[in-house]
Amino acid sequence: MKPKEMNKLFKSLGLKKVNKGASVGGQWFANSGDFLEVNDPTTGTVIAKVEQASAKDYQKMVATSQKAFVEWRNVPAPERGEIVRQLGEALRAKKDDLGALVSLEMGKILTEGLGEVQEMIDICDYAVGQSRMLSGPTLQSERPKHRMMEQWHPLGIVGLITAFNFPVAVWAWNTALAWVCGDTAIWKPSSKTPLTAIACQNIANEVFKRNGVPEGVSCVIVGRGSVIGEKLVNDGRVPLISATGSTKMGKRIGAIVGGRLGRTILELGGNNAMIISEKADIKGALASAFFGAVGTAGQRCTSTRRLIIHHSIYNKFLKKLIANYKNVNIGDPLNKRTLMGPLIDDTAVADFKNAINAAVEQGGKVLCGGEVKRRKGSFVLPTIIEIENKAAIVQSETFAPILYVMKYKTVDQAIKMHNDVPQGLSSAIYSDSMSEGEKFISYLGSDCGIANINIGTSGAEIGGAFGGEKETGGGRESGSDSWKAYMRRQTNTINWGGEVHLAQGVEFKS
Repeated sequence: MKPKEMNKLFKSLGLKKVNKGASVGGQWFANSGDFLEVNDPTTGTVIAKVEQASAKDYQKMVATSQKAFVEWRNVPAPERGEIVRQLGEALRAKKDDLGALVSLEMGKILTEGLGEVQEMIDICDYAVGQSRMLSGPTLQSERPKHRMMEQWHPLGIVGLITAFNFPVAVWAWNTALAWVCGDTAIWKPSSKTPLTAIACQNIANEVFKRNGVPEGVSCVIVGRGSVIGEKLVNDGRVPLISATGSTKMGKRIGAIVGGRLGRTILELGGNNAMIISEKADIKGALASAFFGAVGTAGQRCTSTRRLIIHHSIYNKFLKKLIANYKNVNIGDPLNKRTLMGPLIDDTAVADFKNAINAAVEQGGKVLCGGEVKRRKGSFVLPTIIEIENKAAIVQSETFAPILYVMKYKTVDQAIKMHNDVPQGLSSAIYSDSMSEGEKFISYLGSDCGIANINIGTSGAEIGGAFGGEKETGGGRESGSDSWKAYMRRQTNTINWGGEVHLAQGVEFKS
């Protein structure tokens, strides 16, 4: 992006060349003297700096957020929903600029950057409706003239730890629901993509201030994990931590928060596979596999990592897929002709190279790609490797455009291969056979939190609960009944008849 265009973009989103890293109620502050450099992964150049927050800044933020919760929970849920509706409208007005910033800072192509902002808008719309449906059931009491029911109440401060690959959407998934549920939120974004977080907070600040929302309902804090992250996950004043990242990170956070009997929503590693049957629509399977593996340069938690292809169509399918790979336009993500942008940084490039070397050492054969692109920025070639499912490198997740391919003979064999990894996020089968599709989404089939038929592994909609099983963490965000994670359940029994009855027929009289 040219300097003039970048200056215009920064001005539109309230960004500066040097930014403060903490915000409560529209005020930005940080006093650590510790500056984080933000790099453009396309060129490797520094585009801005952020002064990271200190432990003192964190304490100020939590105290303000606690106070805000006491006020915010008193606001009727539909009124809270109306404010979230206005946030959605504000995001609509800034969609083009915010989408461009996502592409600039993270490296995903512009259509995906815009799509991520659209996810934010969509979850705001969803949350508005949900604000009028925070309901609990009336239950039948075994005692005469008694009524039993369930209620859901606001929980408190929600701590959010997000990853670089979806720098804004995951924040919205959590906060839109948390806010209509009556919670406040403290967001610690990835240190690799802090500018998008600052921009989102600026937009929220305007909406919340206009509506007289208490300071501390929406908070952002950019800081070192060893300082801010540690304080957030250890803080008993924060009853829920929603964290997106690696399985290793999630296991540590889960242990810490569980040790203080707090709650977690963990969205961790994925090792997503697509089974391609001999009964598949090859054209559709090809398109889904191509985007699933190459989209976002393989940096989605739902990226397609493995293709399990029926032996009878294996060579034919791979020939077509490799031809697509060789035509991928790699370059500036803000150029509309670009199909794949850079990896997030040089560390990701090193992980890419190490994974390919490991795959070859473990018996894999590189069918295409496998190289770092010789130019400025963190660019690599999308790669296909033929290898066995049991190989150690296949059992782990590499956040890069590396696709492992393998053959199968029977659908039961394919499902066994599919499930034989530690992770369990997203999955798919391409087949026009009803019995194969039904088996795949049954209890005999995929063990993932998401299982699709005749669509790919990536591209979840906000109406469904998002998340996975096994080492993916078990958390759920976004749609369905995910709102319940942000509230506390209460069972109520009301005696309206006057006479006291004990449950289970117990009698207790002197």
